Amino acid sequence: MVVELSTGIAGAYCTKLLADGGADVVKVEPPEGDPLRSWSASGAVVEAGADGALFSFLNGAKHSVVADPASEADVDLVNALLASADAVVWSSGSRVAEHFRPEEMQRRHPHLIVTSITSFGLDGPWRDRLATEFTLQAWSGGIVGLGRGVPDRAPVFVGGQVGEYLAGAYASAATLAFRHHQISSGGGQLIDLSMLETQILGLTYYPVTYFEMLGRPWRDARKLTVPGVAQAQDGLVDLGCGTAQQWFDLCAMVGHSEWIDEESPLSITEQANVHADEIYAWVRSHPVDDIRELATAFRIPNAPVANGANIASLEHFRERGSFVSNPRDGFLQPGHPYRMWPVQLRQPAPAPRLGEHSERYRSARPAPKAAPIGASTSLPLSGVRVLDMTTFWAGPCCTHFLAMLGAEVIHIESTRHPDGTRLIAGIPVTEDQWWEKSPIFAALNTNKKDLTLDLGSPRGREVLHRLIATCDVIAENFTPRVIDQMGLDFATIQSIRPDVVMLRMPGFGLDGPWRDNPAFAYVIESAAGISWLTGYPDLLPFEPYSVGDPNSGVHAVSALLLALEHRRRTGQGVLVEAAMVDAALSIAAEQLIEYTAYGAVLQRAGNRGPTAVPQNLYRTADVDEFGRLDSWVAIAVATDDQWHHLCTALGSPSWATDSALATAGGRRAHEDVIDDHLATWCARQSGEAIVATLWNAGVPVAKVMQPHRQPELAQLIARGFFEIIDHPVNGPVRLSSMPMRFSGGPYRFHTEPAPLLGQHNRELLTELGLSPDEIAELEAGGVIGQTPAIYSAI
Repeated sequence: MVVELSTGIAGAYCTKLLADGGADVVKVEPPEGDPLRSWSASGAVVEAGADGALFSFLNGAKHSVVADPASEADVDLVNALLASADAVVWSSGSRVAEHFRPEEMQRRHPHLIVTSITSFGLDGPWRDRLATEFTLQAWSGGIVGLGRGVPDRAPVFVGGQVGEYLAGAYASAATLAFRHHQISSGGGQLIDLSMLETQILGLTYYPVTYFEMLGRPWRDARKLTVPGVAQAQDGLVDLGCGTAQQWFDLCAMVGHSEWIDEESPLSITEQANVHADEIYAWVRSHPVDDIRELATAFRIPNAPVANGANIASLEHFRERGSFVSNPRDGFLQPGHPYRMWPVQLRQPAPAPRLGEHSERYRSARPAPKAAPIGASTSLPLSGVRVLDMTTFWAGPCCTHFLAMLGAEVIHIESTRHPDGTRLIAGIPVTEDQWWEKSPIFAALNTNKKDLTLDLGSPRGREVLHRLIATCDVIAENFTPRVIDQMGLDFATIQSIRPDVVMLRMPGFGLDGPWRDNPAFAYVIESAAGISWLTGYPDLLPFEPYSVGDPNSGVHAVSALLLALEHRRRTGQGVLVEAAMVDAALSIAAEQLIEYTAYGAVLQRAGNRGPTAVPQNLYRTADVDEFGRLDSWVAIAVATDDQWHHLCTALGSPSWATDSALATAGGRRAHEDVIDDHLATWCARQSGEAIVATLWNAGVPVAKVMQPHRQPELAQLIARGFFEIIDHPVNGPVRLSSMPMRFSGGPYRFHTEPAPLLGQHNRELLTELGLSPDEIAELEAGGVIGQTPAIYSAI
């Protein structure tokens, strides 16, 4: 059983994922109910006694118990629930949650997994500072980190409250990891999750490691991604080039093979910008369907640009049954973010009315859990062996989470096809061991072992089969056709190890018309609707270009842990399908829900949003590190009280104290006026001064950080979010860690640096029973190796 003591999206989404996996979730609410019950992003009026559609989506199958913290009997009831529960998910924001602090719950109920979700964490100098999704994106570096926007305007945040969902997904994964541990040890844990840290991992691409290893930021200016989201003859289409080969193919597709220059000193992004006008002209002259058919034939990542109004009609989602009717209110909502066989996730069930189950738990309280005996010091996933056949970001992000919590993860590459992240750092191939110098690979693969195997050879496949027999989990994130061609479908894997859990992470799923399309983060974001809400209202949407991969990875962790629990109970193997696009549909759910429940199409609005008013970026007087007057602060006023505090901090000017602005509705009607005044005030001051003035006054505010400056934040320093580990080629490297801290450890997450190519060949093959002569034969035949074949041929 899981007790939910939270308000807002993050806690509700965490417990939704747990409920979908079969947990009994008891949502404890104050007498006035969770504020989400009356929420609508479009401003639709939720009638008294009814619930908002988003609440109904996030709270299906849960029970609702009302507890008044002023009532001793109600406090006793909640304590009885905690005593009988396996886990509690907590966030501040309600009177009842504030009465039960995370540290005290874990002290009083040592068997309990207490998952706390806060803006900055439970400790550190910022623990009590105010923040919103918007200001956290600014602090994380996620607003400017990937150059989102155009140079003559403010950068733009990622729309749609994705940070809330990311925090919920990470909270679910951590809770399930320690539930795996709790089952064997009986002991609880306090999981202290920081939403700032989840946004760093979800909205930036390891910028600190990149900057320290290569001496330059990932991007130092805002540039359009070309083509990106582009206007076609009859609608919007997203086309992307994530590799040099895809750029070459795009050149051929648009009829300009002469643009292909393999010796160009420019990156593919820079080359695309040179030819942007001609590329856009070509796209405008063709219909969306024709463009996508051509792009698919050329293996160029592509997708339609979805929004709440059109997403349910897209052929791929129709054929896969990606959307289902809400069982109580009838609107459409995404199905599960992952699927599995033979076990099935819980089917959608109605959300509870406020207090619907109060009397049930008052009259028959469940029995308390026994206190744990002793304390286990092992990591929660110790003993789990994972064969990691993933590459790039989404898959390695999942297996990295497992490795940092104790799983033995064996990363498979080949000398012909090393992990793609080894090849994207721009290190010249004339440089010694260039393939070991990728910051992204270094950041994503600590604690793993590395084995090279040529899976195109019979001998390589034979060795792979022997290795599979020793592993609990097989993980891969290729397009389905690749695994099919290798002959590694689930039936084959099960013939080798019947109780195996196979995690497949295709971009668009194992079936449907887009199943074999290449999938990078940006096309996933457009297909799911995330791009639609990101950007200025008068320009085409921008791809977030970030959240699609890590969001997929962390959802896959939850799916995998659910599958391992099913195997523990039944002995059955499980096939898990954790498609990138399904995870993205879940965190973009509000668009479809608002449209089918209220007829509202949510729109991008630059840096404004429905959760705070005013909410925007304002330029400061600071010159940035690149010599530009391009420094910004984020301000987000989420309540009328915060508006009063802002007015006081400004010196109570007459424009701000106008009674028409005292309510959110009044401020919404005068946003332009408010923005003009705040822009004038901010332009005269430094970012540091603005943050000090407003934060001390109780207003959510943030500097818009360059992402490689994350280690300068006092909160991250205090929580030890960055760890330094010595790499045999690159020397000491600073790496981001987990977005949470655990009361029982581990206290340090990176124990071994990312492995060298084929570093563990001999160790792992000897373990499988191969003799030194057999290993030497494999090396001589190119089945294994420690140097990329593309390098050996130069």
